[in-house]
Amino acid sequence: MALISAWPLVFPILFFLGCFSSSTASSEGGVFPFDIEGSSAVSAQEATDIRGQQQSAATGSWVPFAEGCQEGFYRTNSGECSPCSCNGNANRCLDVSGICVDCQRNTTGQHCEQCPDGFIGDVVRGPPTFCHPCPCPLPVVANFAVSCNRKSGSVRCVCKENYAGPNCERCAPGYYGNPLLIGSTCKKCDCSSNSDPNLIFEDCDEVTGQCRNCLRNTTGFKCERCAPGYYGDARFAKNCTECNCGGKMCDSQTGECLADSPEVSTGTDCPTISCDKCIWDLTDDIRLAVLAIDESKSTFLSISTGVAAHKRLNDLNLTATHLQVAMSKKKNHSILWTIQVDDVAAEMNDLLTDAEVLDEQGNKASSKGLLVQKETIATNNHATQLVQQLSNMRDNIQEISSKMKYYAIQQELSPEEIAHKLTVAEEMLKEIKHCKPFTNQRQLADEEENAAEELLQQVEEFHERYNDTRSLVSDVLEQLSEHNMKLSDLEEALDQALDYVMQTEDINKENTANLQEREKQHEKIKEQANEVNSILLSATAILAGPQKINSELSKIIKNASGFYAEIDGAKKELQEKLANLSLFDDDLVEKAMHHAHNLRRLADELDRNLYGVDTNGLVQRAINASNVYKNIASYIEEANKAALLALNTTNRVNDAEAGIDTQVIYHKGKSEKLLSQAMELQKAADASNDLTIADASQHINGTLARTKALRSQLMRAITKMQSAEPVDARQRLEQAKLKTAEAVSATMTITQATTPMDENVRMWSENLQDFKHSSSAYDRAVHSAGDAVKKLTEVFPQLLDKLRRVEQKAPANNISASIQRIRELIAQTRSVASKVQVSMTFGGQSAVEVNPKINLEELKSFTSMSLYIKLQKDNPQLAASPDRFVLYLGNKNAKNYIGLAIKNDNLVYAYNLGGQDVEIPLDSKPVSTWPSYFSIIKTERIGRHGKMFLTVPSLSSTAEEKFIKKGEVLGPGSLLNLEPENTVFYVGGVPPDFKLPPSLNLPGFIGCLELATLNDDVISLYNFKHIYNMNTTTSPPCARNKLAFTQSRAVSYFFDGSGYAVARNIERRGRFSQVTRFDIEVQTPTDNGLILLMFNGSMFFSLEMHNGFLYLRYDFGFSTGPVLLEDSMKKAQINDAKFHEISIIYHNSKKMILVVDRRHIKSMDNERTAMPFTDIYIGGAPTEILQSSISSHLAGSVGFKGCMKGFQFQKKDFNLLEEPGTLGISYGCPEDSLMSRKAYFNGESFIASSQKVSFFGEFEGGFNFRTLQPNGLLFYYSEGSDVLSISMDRGAVVLNASGIKVQSSDRNYNDGKNHFIITSVTPERYELTVDDKKESKKKPAKDKAGKSPDSVKKFYFGGSPLSMQQANFTGCISNAYFTRLDREVEVEDFQRYSEKVQTSFYGCPVESPPIALLHKKGKNSSKAKGNRNKKVGRDKDKISQASTGLRKLYQEMNMHRDPQCHLPMNPKATEHAYQFGGTANSRQEFDHIPKDFSERAQFSISLKTHSSHGMIFYVSDQKETNFMALFVAHGRLIFMFNAGHQKIRIKSQEKYNDGLWHNVIFIRGKNMGRLIIDGLRVLEESFSASANTWQVTEPLYIGGVSPGKAVKNIQINSVYSFSGCLSNLQLNGRSITSASQTFSVTPCFEGPSETGTYFSSEGGYVVLDESFSLGMKFEVIFEIRPRSSSGILMHGHSVNGEYLNMHMKNGQVTVKLNNGIRDFSTSVTLKQSLCDGRWHRIAVIRDANVVQLDVDSEVNHVVGPLNPKAIDHREPVFIGGVPESLLTSSLTTRNSFIGCIRNFMIDEKPVSFSKAALVSGAVSINTCPAA
Repeated sequence: MALISAWPLVFPILFFLGCFSSSTASSEGGVFPFDIEGSSAVSAQEATDIRGQQQSAATGSWVPFAEGCQEGFYRTNSGECSPCSCNGNANRCLDVSGICVDCQRNTTGQHCEQCPDGFIGDVVRGPPTFCHPCPCPLPVVANFAVSCNRKSGSVRCVCKENYAGPNCERCAPGYYGNPLLIGSTCKKCDCSSNSDPNLIFEDCDEVTGQCRNCLRNTTGFKCERCAPGYYGDARFAKNCTECNCGGKMCDSQTGECLADSPEVSTGTDCPTISCDKCIWDLTDDIRLAVLAIDESKSTFLSISTGVAAHKRLNDLNLTATHLQVAMSKKKNHSILWTIQVDDVAAEMNDLLTDAEVLDEQGNKASSKGLLVQKETIATNNHATQLVQQLSNMRDNIQEISSKMKYYAIQQELSPEEIAHKLTVAEEMLKEIKHCKPFTNQRQLADEEENAAEELLQQVEEFHERYNDTRSLVSDVLEQLSEHNMKLSDLEEALDQALDYVMQTEDINKENTANLQEREKQHEKIKEQANEVNSILLSATAILAGPQKINSELSKIIKNASGFYAEIDGAKKELQEKLANLSLFDDDLVEKAMHHAHNLRRLADELDRNLYGVDTNGLVQRAINASNVYKNIASYIEEANKAALLALNTTNRVNDAEAGIDTQVIYHKGKSEKLLSQAMELQKAADASNDLTIADASQHINGTLARTKALRSQLMRAITKMQSAEPVDARQRLEQAKLKTAEAVSATMTITQATTPMDENVRMWSENLQDFKHSSSAYDRAVHSAGDAVKKLTEVFPQLLDKLRRVEQKAPANNISASIQRIRELIAQTRSVASKVQVSMTFGGQSAVEVNPKINLEELKSFTSMSLYIKLQKDNPQLAASPDRFVLYLGNKNAKNYIGLAIKNDNLVYAYNLGGQDVEIPLDSKPVSTWPSYFSIIKTERIGRHGKMFLTVPSLSSTAEEKFIKKGEVLGPGSLLNLEPENTVFYVGGVPPDFKLPPSLNLPGFIGCLELATLNDDVISLYNFKHIYNMNTTTSPPCARNKLAFTQSRAVSYFFDGSGYAVARNIERRGRFSQVTRFDIEVQTPTDNGLILLMFNGSMFFSLEMHNGFLYLRYDFGFSTGPVLLEDSMKKAQINDAKFHEISIIYHNSKKMILVVDRRHIKSMDNERTAMPFTDIYIGGAPTEILQSSISSHLAGSVGFKGCMKGFQFQKKDFNLLEEPGTLGISYGCPEDSLMSRKAYFNGESFIASSQKVSFFGEFEGGFNFRTLQPNGLLFYYSEGSDVLSISMDRGAVVLNASGIKVQSSDRNYNDGKNHFIITSVTPERYELTVDDKKESKKKPAKDKAGKSPDSVKKFYFGGSPLSMQQANFTGCISNAYFTRLDREVEVEDFQRYSEKVQTSFYGCPVESPPIALLHKKGKNSSKAKGNRNKKVGRDKDKISQASTGLRKLYQEMNMHRDPQCHLPMNPKATEHAYQFGGTANSRQEFDHIPKDFSERAQFSISLKTHSSHGMIFYVSDQKETNFMALFVAHGRLIFMFNAGHQKIRIKSQEKYNDGLWHNVIFIRGKNMGRLIIDGLRVLEESFSASANTWQVTEPLYIGGVSPGKAVKNIQINSVYSFSGCLSNLQLNGRSITSASQTFSVTPCFEGPSETGTYFSSEGGYVVLDESFSLGMKFEVIFEIRPRSSSGILMHGHSVNGEYLNMHMKNGQVTVKLNNGIRDFSTSVTLKQSLCDGRWHRIAVIRDANVVQLDVDSEVNHVVGPLNPKAIDHREPVFIGGVPESLLTSSLTTRNSFIGCIRNFMIDEKPVSFSKAALVSGAVSINTCPAA
C-alpha cells in the first residue's frame, strides 16, 4: 500500500524534472535521465549566443591544431576553423566533414535540416527551426502517422495500418477503437468469422468493436455464442442448431431443454416475454464488466509487499531527497533570473516609449506625404481628362466636317450655300470666343446637341426604313408577278371550268338518251327476270325428280346391302366348291352325272333285288358308295344355282348404275341449260346500269360459282362411276348417294341465292318506274356551278393574301404544349405554396381564403385537419371581445361545414352535416390558460362522430399536455356533402359579404395561425385564393419556437409524390472513390415510388420501391447493358410505415451492395467502371427526365410519398431543403400521412384484424367503398354459426346478420364512385345506411340478448377465407370505423392489421365505368344512315361506305360484350386510332399506292407519343434508293426524302413526345418539301427539280417497318417501331383505312393499363419459334383474363400430323392432343365464370401419354395411347390464335382469343412475347387494358 500511495507523488516530480533535465543532467547526474518529446535541449538564449559567435568569429582564422576550434566551429583539411552549418539546431559538428552532432529540437540530418518520421517542421519551405510531433490526431500522446506534411495550409497525415481519416482520427474499416481518446488504439474486428462473407472485412462497430449482423444463428459481442433458441459451438465448429423444445429455451452448449423457461399463462392480459437485442447486448456488457473486474482484482492481489517493495520505496525516497536539493538550487537561480528580467523589462519600456514617439512623428510625415501624393494624382487625372476632352473635340470636329460633306452631297447644296454656311459657323465661333463664361452657352449647346442627335437618329432611322423599303420592292414586284401568274392560272382554270360545263351539258344529253335506252333495257330485264322465275320454278320441279331418285337409290342401296350380305355368306362355300370342281372339265362332269344316273337306276334295282338278303353288310356299303356320287351331283347343282343368283344380282346393280348415270346426265343437261340462261341474263345485265345491277351481279357471280362447283362435282361423280369396277358397286352406290345429297343441297342454295336476286330486280324495276327525268334540275346544277366558280374568283385572291401572311409569320410554339406547360407550372407553384410552413398574423379584420387542393369526395365521410395556433393575449381588442372566429370550411349556404371558434373561453369545434349544428367545446383547457407560444389543434370527423385534440408542448422538455373532447350528430346525416363550385375555406375571418352560421358568427381571429394538414395532404395558408385586409409582406409572421416535440419532425422531410429534392455537384461534399456509399432513411405506407435517381445521357442509376420492396437498376456504360439488383427474396419490406435505413455501397468500382437496416440484402458484381454522375435526385425527378430515354428502365415513374431523413453521400449529410433545385417537399413528417386508411382489393385479397368488438350487441360501424363489380364480399365476421357480413349483390348492398338480410333499395352502387355505408346493431333492429339512405329490419327476440363481448374477435375486409359462397371484393375500402369496447371511435389504420393478403394500401385504380360510354356510343351509332335506294345516282363509294357502316354498326352491337363476360369485348379506345409499339417491328402495311404519287405526295396524320425515337411512315423502292420517311428522333419530328442523290431533311425545333395529340402534314412536291405541325409550324425546304423520275413500290409502312428495312437511310434508333398512337391517315386527301397486313397493332386504348399482352377482337396471334417438344415432356403455365368465353389459347402443330391445342369454349378449358396414334383430350369447367374480369391461372403438364390440366387448382387429366415411336422434336407455338390452314376439323372452336395473357412460362422459364418470332394482327405486347 505504501508503493501505491507513493505513485501520485512521483508522477508530478517526473514531469517537472523533464522541464530542466537537459540543463542539470550533465552536472547533477539526474536520477531519471529522460527527455519528453518536443522539449528543447538548447534554450533560445543559447541559440542566439551560438549564432552570434558564428557570425563574429573570423571565418578563415587559423588555430593551432593542439588548441582545437571553439564550440560552433570545426577544423577543415587546411587547419582553419569554419562555422558549423547546423541551422541553429546544434552547437557541435565533426571536424573535416562538418556533420552536425546532437541535433536538437527534434531535427535530424547531416546539418539538422530535416524532421524525422512522425514529425513536421514549423516552416513550409526551408530548413525547420523546430519539429513538432505530427497531430495525427494528437501531437504527442496519440500520434498514429507514419509521416505528415503540409499542403494548402493544412496538415496531411500518412496513417499507419489500421487507421484512417485526414488526421488518422478514426479506425480503418475492419478495425475498432477511438484514436482521439488518449491511450486507445485501433484493433482488428473479431466476429468469430460469423459476419457477412460477401464483405472484404468483418463488420463491427467502429468505436466499441461490437459485431453487426451476426450470421449463422449467432449473437454476442463477437458473435461468439449461439443466438437464443439455438445451441452449439459458434466460434470453431459453427454449428448453431435450433432448439427442439417446443418454443422453450435450451442450453446454449448441449441443447438440453431448460425446465424454467419463462412462460405466461394464457388467461392473463400480459404479453408474452420476448428478449430483444437490447437485453442481450446489456447482458454482454455486464459479462465483460465482470471479466474486467476480475482482471483488476487479480492485478491488485498480485502486488508484492515484501523486501523488494521496501527497497524500491527507499530508492524513491532517496530520489525525492535529491530532487528537493535540486529544486532549492533551481529556485535560487530563478530568483536571480527574475531580478535580471525586471531590469531588462524597465529598459524595454524606455525603448518602447522612444519608439512610440518616433512612430508618431513618422505617422505625421507619412500623412503629409500621402496628402501630397493625392493632390499630385488628382492633378494628373485632371490633365488626362483635359487631353481626352481635346481629343474628343478633335474627333467631333472631324465628324462634323465629314457629316457636313455627306449632307451637302445628300441635300445637293451648291458651293455658294456651303461657303455661306461656313461663314455663319465662323461667326458663331467668334461669338463663342468673345463670351468668357460659357455656362449658359454650354447649357444651350448641350440642348441643341441633344436635339440634333435626336433629329439625326430620326433621320438615320428614316433612312434605314427607306433602304429596307427599297429592298422590299423587288420582293413585292416578285409577289405581284406571282399573283399575276396565279390570276392567269385562275383564268385558265375558269376557261377550263367553262369547257367542263359545256362538256357536262353534252354528257347530260347523252345521259338522257342512255337513260331512255336503259329504261327499255329495264323492261327487257323485267321480262328476263320473269323468265328466270319460271326457270327457277321449273328447276324446282326438276329437282323433285332427283329427290325421288334419291329415295329409290336409298332403297336400292338397302337391297344391294342385303344382296352383298348373301353373296358374302355364299362366297366361302362357292370358293371351296369351285376349288374342287376346278380339277375336272365339263365333259367329265356330264359323264359323271350320266354315270351317276345309271348307277342310281342300277342301285335301285339292286336294292329291290337284294332287299332282305344282305347278311354280311356288303349291300349297305354299295348303297353308301352310290350316295357319295349323289352328294357330288347335288353339290354341283347347288353351285350352279348360286352362280346364277350372283349373276342376276350383278346385272341388277349394273342396271341401277346405268339408271344413275342416266339421271346424272339428265341433271347435267338441265344444269348446263340453267347455266346458259344465267349467262344470257348476265350479258343482258352487263348492258344495263352498272349501279342498278351491282348487287345482282354479285348474286349471279355467286350463282355461277355454285353452278360451276355443282357441275364439277357432277363430272367428278360421273368420272368415278364410269371408272369404277363392278366389284366396287357398293362403294359407288354410297358415293352416288353422297353426291346426290350434295346436288340437292346445291340446288337449295341456288334457290336461296336467286330468291333475293329476284326481289332486288323487282325493287329496281319499281324504282326505275318512279324515276322521272327533269332537264330543269340539270340547268339548276349548271347555274349553281357557275355561281360557285364566280364566288371562287372573288374569294381566291383574299385567300392567297391570308395564306401568304400566315406563311410569313414567325413560327409560333405549339399552343396546346404551352397551355400544358403553364398548367404544370401552376400546379408546381401551388404545390410549393402548400408546403410553406410559415404562420400568418391576423389582426381581427383580416381573412384568408385558402385553396384546398384535396378532392372534396375524400372529405365526405372522413375529415381531419391540424393547425398551429397562438393567441395575441396582450391585444386590447381580444381583452374586450374574447370570443373569436378561427376557420370555416363548407358550402356558401352555411349548410354542410366544419369550423373552429373561441367561445366562452373554450375552443369549440363545430360541424353541420345538413341538419342540426354540432358544437364540441374543449372545456378541460380554457383558452385563457394556454401558453404564449404555439399549440397544436387537430380535429377529426368520421361519419357523424367528431373529436378534437389540443396538444400544449413544453419549451424545456419533451413533455406534452394533451386534451381530447368528442361529440356526435344526433340526426340521420353522416356525410359532409360539399359542392365543388360553392365550397369556401376561410381562415382567421371572412369577407364582409359572407354570412357565417350562427355558431361561428364571431369577430375575426387575433393572433397567429399556421395550417398543417387536411386529411393526408400538407396544406398552407400561403396557397390562398384571396386575402382580405392583410399584407403578407408587411405583417411579419410569428416565429414558431423549436419546441422539443418538433425536433424529430425538423430532421425529416415529407414528400407528397409530386415534388423532389436534388443535390447538384455532390462531389463538393465527398468524392467517388474505391468505396462509394449512399445512405438514406425512408418511411412510407405506399407500394411504389422513386427513391434515388442519377443519370448522364444513356447511363443511369435508379433506386425504386416496387410493390413494397427495393428495385435497384443501373448502367454505367456496361457492354452487357443495364444491371438489375432487386430484393427478389423479399427480405426487407419497406412500405410498413416504419423508418428503414437503406445503404448502397459501390465497392472497388465493381461490386454493388444493397443493405437495409444494416442487413445485407443482395450484392452484384459487374464490370469495373466508376460512377459517371454529378447530380442526384431524391424522391422523384422532373417530368422531362422521367419521360426521357431512361423511362424504359424504370419500374415506374411514381414519385415517393412518405418521409425521408439522413441522406448521406460518403457519410456527409445534406440539408435537402437548402439545396437549389429542390421542389415541393417540406420539413416534418405528418402522422396522418403515414396511416393507411385506404386499401385496394384485387378480387383475391383480404385483410383481417382481431379487436374487442361486440358485433351482435350495441354496435356501429361504417366505411367508404368504390367498385365497378356488381358482386363481392365487403366485410365478414363469424361467431359460431352466426355470421355478420356486408356484401355487394348485383349492384346492391346487403347486410346479412344471423340470416336476416337487409338490402339497399338502389342497385347501382357499382358505378365507380365513393359510397358510404353505416351499419348499426341495436337491441331492437338491424340498420343499413348507404349514402344516408336507411333500410332496417326488426331484430328477432332470440338475438336481442346479444353475445358475450369479452373475447377478442377476428373480422375481415375485402373477403374471407372462411366464406366460400361469395367472391372476394374488387375495389377500394377506406375510412372504416367501429364502436369498440377498449377505445374511442377512430378511423382504422389498415397498416396495423395482423393479416394482409395481396392488398395495396395506397392508390385506388378504379376508373369510371365504361358502360355509360358504351351506351352513349351505341345510341349515337344507331342513328339512321339513310335509305340508299332513294337515289340511284350515287357513286359506288358511297354505297360501299353505307354498307360498311351498317356492317360496322352490326359488329359493334355484337362485339360490345359477351353475355357470359364481365368485361366488354372491346375496351374503351379512341375512335379510328391505332396503338403501335411493344415490338421492334410493330406496323401496318398498305399495298395501294396512287399513280400520281411520284408527282405529288401529301400525307396527313395525327399522333401522340412519349417515345423519343421511332418510325412513323416509310415508303421506298426495292433498292431503297428513292424513299420518303417521317420519324421521331430525340423527341423531334423529322421528314426525310431523297431528291436524286441528295437527301432532304426537315426537322422540327420543338419536341412533340409530350403525350398529346398533334396533327402533322408532310408534303413532297416536284421541287420542295414541307412539314406542317398543328397548323402553326410550317417548315419548308426547296431543292432543284431532278430529271430522274422518283418512283417507289408498295408496300407503304405505317408505325414501323419490316425487319431490315430503312437501315440504309435512317439512324438505327428511329428505324424501330414508333411507340404511341396514330390516327386519321390520309394520302392526297383520301383516307387510308384498310391495311393489307398488321403486326402488333391494336386500337389506341384509354383508361388504366397493366402489364400483360392483349389480344384484340380484330384477331391476331404470337408465334414462339421452336419453343417446346410436342412429343415428350413439357410444362406450360400462364395467366389469362378473357373478354370472350371462347377462343384458342395455344396451338402447336408438327409436320407429321401431331398437334396440341388448348382453347376455351363457353367458359370450359380443353386441351386436345394427337400423338401420332389418335386424338385424346381433357377439360376443366370452373364453378365460377372464367370470364369474370379476374386473372386465372392455367397449367398444362405432359409426360409422354399423360396430360394434366390445372385451372385455378381445379385439376383433370387424361391418359392417351402410348406412341413407342415418339420423337422429341421442337415446334413453333401459336399463342392467342392460329392460321386457319393449321386447324383440324375436330376442334370445337376456331375463334381467336380475346383478352390478356401474362406470366407465360414454358418449362419454368419465362417467355418474353416482345422477343417472339412473329407478332401478327391486333396484339399489344406488354400493355393490357385494365377496364
